[in-house]
Amino acid sequence: MIRVDFTIEHEPFPVDAERLCDAVKCIVKDAGKKKGTISLAVVDDATIHDVNLKYLNHDEPTDVVSFVLEEDDKLLDGEIVLGADVAARTAAELKVDPGDELLLYCIHGALHLVGHDDLTPEPRRKMRAAEKKYLAQFGVELPSASDEV
Repeated sequence: MIRVDFTIEHEPFPVDAERLCDAVKCIVKDAGKKKGTISLAVVDDATIHDVNLKYLNHDEPTDVVSFVLEEDDKLLDGEIVLGADVAARTAAELKVDPGDELLLYCIHGALHLVGHDDLTPEPRRKMRAAEKKYLAQFGVELPSASDEV
């Protein structure tokens, strides 16, 4: 069984915890993982900035950071940290719902957990296609999910 432990540390807009948890479970199960625990946290700029600096050496707030803690053929334990303030700002710029933007970040983080990469053009294209596919399962289409290649 896949369990998602959810924490909202910062909520600048209404956060649909069930939708975010469902997205993570769907992606992890589609990747063939049968058991594990994913910690999912919605945080503010200061917190995600600290995480980004400490673990990735990037000195800025970001949208999402994810970590695989343990993995084998059927097991996946990991963490996804979502930047709610980044989602709110980006959603305002793109004129989209901030909850939908946060869902994109959650999907992106979960895709990283199951092995997707976006550092080079071809894997990035595949990851964007996967983001678009999973967003569509929740009735969401975002310009940020399909335009950035």
